[in-house]
Amino acid sequence: MKRRYLLGNMAIAHACREAGVDFVCGYPGTPSSEIIDTLRQVQNPGFHLEWSINEKIAYENALGAAWCGCRALVTMKHVGVNVAADPLMTSSYTGVTGGFVLLAADDPFAHSSQNEQDSRIYASFAGIPCIDPSGIQEAHDAITDAFELSEEFGLPVMVRPTTRICHSKADVLLGELSETRRTGSFTKNPKQYVVIPAHTRILHRELIEKQPGIIKRLGECNFNTAEIRGEKAVIAGGISAAYARETVPEDISLATIAAYPIDEEWLSDFVSRHTEILVIEEMMPVIESAVREAASNQKIYGKKNGYLPYDGEFSPATVAKALAACGFIEENPYLAVQPAENLPIRPPIMCAGCMHRSTFFAMKKVFKDGIFPSDIGCYTLGLQLGAVDTTICMGAAITVASGINLSGESRDVVCTIGDSTFLHTGVPGLINAVYNGSDIVVIILDNRITAMTGHQPNPNTGQTACGTQSPPLSLEALCRSCGVSVVETVDPYDLTNLLETMKKVKAGRGVRVVIARQPCVIVSKREGVKRRRYMVEEETCTSCRLCVRYGCPAIEYHEEKASVNDLCMGCGVCADICPEGAIRQEVKR
Repeated sequence: MKRRYLLGNMAIAHACREAGVDFVCGYPGTPSSEIIDTLRQVQNPGFHLEWSINEKIAYENALGAAWCGCRALVTMKHVGVNVAADPLMTSSYTGVTGGFVLLAADDPFAHSSQNEQDSRIYASFAGIPCIDPSGIQEAHDAITDAFELSEEFGLPVMVRPTTRICHSKADVLLGELSETRRTGSFTKNPKQYVVIPAHTRILHRELIEKQPGIIKRLGECNFNTAEIRGEKAVIAGGISAAYARETVPEDISLATIAAYPIDEEWLSDFVSRHTEILVIEEMMPVIESAVREAASNQKIYGKKNGYLPYDGEFSPATVAKALAACGFIEENPYLAVQPAENLPIRPPIMCAGCMHRSTFFAMKKVFKDGIFPSDIGCYTLGLQLGAVDTTICMGAAITVASGINLSGESRDVVCTIGDSTFLHTGVPGLINAVYNGSDIVVIILDNRITAMTGHQPNPNTGQTACGTQSPPLSLEALCRSCGVSVVETVDPYDLTNLLETMKKVKAGRGVRVVIARQPCVIVSKREGVKRRRYMVEEETCTSCRLCVRYGCPAIEYHEEKASVNDLCMGCGVCADICPEGAIRQEVKR
């Protein structure tokens, strides 16, 4: 055993190697991305590793490997579980032969997500065990436990860390790396793997019959623990259990829940020994519902009677506030933190030199009265530029645009979607739009990478997760094969051509695609691409502020003049925007 100070996701990645994982895949999404990104750095890992193009595909890939007797891990963020829900719900019927772990990372407070969603509900819905760690060490240890449980019961097992665990650091006791490797071998068994109704009914009954054994085994593993210390009690799960250990007084009993389903008999016994119980858990009242079912005359405090919120991320202060509210402690010892006064509002914006900015600029200039559905990615920040009217989920830009157009809306509908998101779930939407006669413009913001989650490669990059070269996808050929007759590719740094291309597609009818292609500026900088920076000639600048309204953080305005700061990436779009020609490249003497 050795102790190392690690990020939660790095500890989880190490645990996968300790468990002898044979197959790893997933789709990048905060807060889960660093698990595969860490494993990508392993030289000659001895296991298959890939970034899949979406979560459903990743899940089915891993399921196939687990059906062949391998240990398979699939990673995703909570909203990705929605995409993978179709195979997830049936894989609990078919079961697995090898170990199969679904790493579903939840994001309370929606730090980087479109919603706050509780993956424990999916585990319960599917009838599979869920391990819910309260800290980084527990998250590390959960991986090996999950593989063993999966193989014991022949079921997928969910491990559900949250953002605070994935992205925090702590000392972690690590085990030895496993040298065990399995070679997949599929054994035909249609009654297990072909889910026609006659087989499904039997498989469902078998899944139900497994549940008592799962509950008994989780109890034997001591995932859920309790300590009787008084007549009052706190029951907490996930990261909230860690906060409860810090804040609950010594004369109040404490039960911590780290695995589901909860043993009802064990829970009823704990509840019956107390008169008042506070239940603490982030997001949905999963534990609280079980506690209320187990309770008779006990007074229960929790979300359902307003002592804790359904939304947001908890903290030790949140727990202490709830303890004080129900009279378990006299007052909250944590002082409320107030930000300093008069701090400027700093909304997130796109990077200096980001090619998305000029595309949005041209789009708004040409389609002045347009409607702009968009998607999930860096380009969602086009909201700050007034270029994003809708965002709901991965791949929805094209389908929402089509729906708005076919509803009878007469204005131009111009949607934006990134290259990775287009490949994730955008392609079926494009096929559907063409097939059903939509009249929309689709702009694919092609920066050759999955940027927002940390620059993971995708089929458009021409490189696999392990750095192996792969045939680069042709977005043009793909769009044409979907039936699109107008496909234009343009350099978004060439503003004149970009505007002309927008005007050209505006004049057309049907589904028209513009591929705005320029590598992500961060990737370009890392690869050593250097462009000469720009500057403002003060004597020529008329203080019209058009360049400032463009929104690039490399352009400042003070003392009645514009200027270009050190953030400049040399894209040159600001020079094209300036009506006075006051912005030009720097000349070094």
